[in-house]
Amino acid sequence: MPYNAKDYSSLIGLKGFSDTLLKNHFTLYQGYVTNTNKVADTLAQMLKDVKTGTPEFAELKRRFGWEFNGMRLHELYFENLKGSGGIDKAGKLAGKMEKDFGGVELWEKDFKACGTMRGIGWVVLYHDAVGDRLFNSWINEHDVAHLAGCSPILIMDVFEHAYFTDYQLKRADYIEAFFANINWQVAASRLT
Repeated sequence: MPYNAKDYSSLIGLKGFSDTLLKNHFTLYQGYVTNTNKVADTLAQMLKDVKTGTPEFAELKRRFGWEFNGMRLHELYFENLKGSGGIDKAGKLAGKMEKDFGGVELWEKDFKACGTMRGIGWVVLYHDAVGDRLFNSWINEHDVAHLAGCSPILIMDVFEHAYFTDYQLKRADYIEAFFANINWQVAASRLT
């Protein structure tokens, strides 16, 4: 069954994000959904045709992680936007930030520091259920540097397409706009 692109048009009008930036970003996301389906279909056909020992099969297997994670990370990112108000300081997520970072403010400082590092990628607040700890992590590419077994709680896209139209080289300004629009209820619901 193919994946379908989700409709995030409700984000149009988001303060700090132009309609042009958002529409371009939605189009990019739709490309990841389309390519995830294409790669999955091609791999399934190669399996049926007994072409699993080919370099093409191996490369498509590697490519699948890029396309699939590009799709999923964008979904998580869009879904943790359009919030109103700040984090619930008495909630479970803020409590974990207090325990693991020394407070929401120190967590935020660390998350923003990750976001302003040189390079393209993603910043993810992960929860490691085994160790019951939160980590802010940098993902260089969609398919590189995920923390194995950890659940993404909050996702921030820091590829240029996420901010350049509106902020050019002022990534820190984009990060402030992102923080002003975090849907903390969605993020908190991801903490299990």
